[in-house]
Amino acid sequence: MSYKYLKSIEEASQVIGKTWPLYSFVTSNPLSGYEKMPFLKAVSHAEYFLDADVFPKASVFREAFNKGEINGTELKKLLEEKGFNNTPEFYLDLLERYKKASHKSKNHDVNRIMAKWLAAFLDEGLAEWQMPQRKLGFYKSWRRLAPYETELGIKNLKEIPKTSEEALTNILQKYNEKEYLNIFTNHLSELPGWVGYINHRNELNTVWQQKYPITLLDYLAVRLWVTNRLNLEIYNIKEQPEVNLEILKLKYIWLKAWENSWQSSLINTLEIKNIDLNGKPKKNSAIPEAQMVFCIDTRSELIRRHIESKGNYETFGYAGFFGIAMDYQNIKDGLQIKSCPPILDSKYITTETPKSIINIKKYKRKNELLISWNYFLRRMKNLLPSAFGYVEGSGVFYGISLVTRSLFPKQGYKFKKKNISELETICEPQLTNTDSDTSLKINISINEKAAIVKSAFDLMGWKQFSPLVLFVGHGSHTANNPFGSSLDCGACAASPGRHNARMLAKLANDKEVRAILINNYNILIPNNTCFIGAEHNTTTDEIILFDSTLPSTHFKSLNKLKASLRKAQESATQERLILNKNSINEAYKKANNWSEVRPEWGLAKNAGFIIGPRELTKSSNYNNRCFLHSYNWELDVNGNALEAIMQGPMVVTQWINNHYYFSSVDNHVFGGGSKIIHNITGKYGVLQGNGGDLKMGLPLQSLYQSDKEIYHQPLRLSVFIQSPIERINDILLKNENLKRLIDNEWIYLFVSDPNKQNETFKYIKELKWNNVMYSNKKENNNIDFEKEKLTIESFSLY
Repeated sequence: MSYKYLKSIEEASQVIGKTWPLYSFVTSNPLSGYEKMPFLKAVSHAEYFLDADVFPKASVFREAFNKGEINGTELKKLLEEKGFNNTPEFYLDLLERYKKASHKSKNHDVNRIMAKWLAAFLDEGLAEWQMPQRKLGFYKSWRRLAPYETELGIKNLKEIPKTSEEALTNILQKYNEKEYLNIFTNHLSELPGWVGYINHRNELNTVWQQKYPITLLDYLAVRLWVTNRLNLEIYNIKEQPEVNLEILKLKYIWLKAWENSWQSSLINTLEIKNIDLNGKPKKNSAIPEAQMVFCIDTRSELIRRHIESKGNYETFGYAGFFGIAMDYQNIKDGLQIKSCPPILDSKYITTETPKSIINIKKYKRKNELLISWNYFLRRMKNLLPSAFGYVEGSGVFYGISLVTRSLFPKQGYKFKKKNISELETICEPQLTNTDSDTSLKINISINEKAAIVKSAFDLMGWKQFSPLVLFVGHGSHTANNPFGSSLDCGACAASPGRHNARMLAKLANDKEVRAILINNYNILIPNNTCFIGAEHNTTTDEIILFDSTLPSTHFKSLNKLKASLRKAQESATQERLILNKNSINEAYKKANNWSEVRPEWGLAKNAGFIIGPRELTKSSNYNNRCFLHSYNWELDVNGNALEAIMQGPMVVTQWINNHYYFSSVDNHVFGGGSKIIHNITGKYGVLQGNGGDLKMGLPLQSLYQSDKEIYHQPLRLSVFIQSPIERINDILLKNENLKRLIDNEWIYLFVSDPNKQNETFKYIKELKWNNVMYSNKKENNNIDFEKEKLTIESFSLY
């Protein structure tokens, strides 16, 4: 069925990104729908529609300027280019005095009513009393219950149109088609968190969406009908917002100066001295005692440095799903979760194959008992007849538990770790494909397995193999943390990376896979090379090895490696927690402390992505600010590996970077608010207090050292690649989505060209580059402030 307003709904929905559920809290750009616009124009529109701050506060700029993070010479140059000839201090004072007037007229009553209905309908098992008739869809189930909403004064069900299409058509009769877009945009932006979760359910077609469907058409039909029923304005032709171009320019210039200063600092740290004049890493003939592949996650940079300092060890960076586009099926409950980047469709399923029937039966019995016990406790707490008695009777036991967790966190952490790791000792991962017609699991061919392993080696530029090779996924360990999944692996859709790491290790150990690698691809893996799956706990910097299939010939080497990993954990936690002693115990305490609001900083301060050989970065401390992806341009003759890295990991890191940026500049609109007053709703999200909008981003404590002192530096992502410029130009010409991201300044791009003595070039626009060292040309900032009309009428994504 075709309606004139459907295209307007689709376009208006681009104003809102996706709100990911707590159990798979993937960081993503909340303004992803704006990426077709230049950054400045996009954030200007978002500022209007969402009534949000889109640049750092003046106090944040002042702090960065005072610390020298914003280079004064660079700042003055950018100010003068735009006709600002006074001192930086003068303009800082001007920004601090400026007070932005809020221009949105919030329909608070409508928002309150809609939030209540959405919370009831979207519930995913938290509520004891479920909203009835949900299988009918949001509009129809709401319609049947709406007469009981006394505030609406509905006397007869016939007063409400039978379908959402009919309801919306009736209301829009008063308006012309040109007004549809603005009507929908304004109403969708009133509750961006809830709308973002509807976007998430629709785009991914989740199990809950299939069971209880909701669309933006349904949402708008209910919202506009309620608004009309309460005699409130559906569309108010507001005065055009006064866009203060001077303030807008100043904020953007300060941001650019900060970013340019960071980029200069980053380039100066890159160890070009470790690369010869032909752009090749200087050779080290000694084969490392062990090699370890970590996720490109910024937290891996710390542990990689400390491991390399403990012996003859080599580390690589690779996206933490290890190139396996898979779902993981949990043996505990049979649930299937995504374990690869959200931008990829899952091609495979990894299941657990028991090594011993007796052991797996014991494991399942213990797990079933635990599930039953937890279910019983939850029912006792939530049911009205038993709730008060339960609280009184169980208080002493919960008190003992809290004291134990607070005073003996190390023991509590070790107990939980043992239970978490038990499965890997009694099972092996099994990779299968699923027949979409029959839902049967089908073993994949040996050639396909070999292709997965080859792809990993290609992207990392691997040449030689040590006797021990570790694929190290990563996960986190925290207590009482609704946002715990945000600390797990983003490349695994906010799941721990252990499953993918174990799976790739098993494939690489397969003798048939190795035979195909040497016969078809000329990749020789020595017979004495053993691959091991492992996991890096980013809260404690402990690395757990899943080494049950290792031959006895490697035990001595493995024990030495484990000792080195323990030393690396100690020195890494000392650096991260700024402690000289007892750093590991302090890390355990943070991991298991139920009252800890900052168990770790996650990806805070991320600002750079370096794609190249380890020799570029090995001697530098990036303070967990850079994603590091291994890449050897010389081995990537046709550029396919680099194209895959730019299309996948680079795009994902841009999502992460933008998520942190916007959650920092306006934590109320784009972030998660304070953890102190979080209220979990429906198992998928949090509210601030007992109602309002669903929070869409990171909590305040993940970004700020205090309520006012910021920790994360909100800078856009700067990508540095060691590759010939021509290769990158070819990739951008083939992939318009990448070119658009870079042209529109959602990403900065730098290249060290090995064909030009490794000189560094900065991408400007439309495949044009400036030599960073020798060029004094003025950069094109992609916006003409005077000509650009930043008004509601100019809003269009197409």
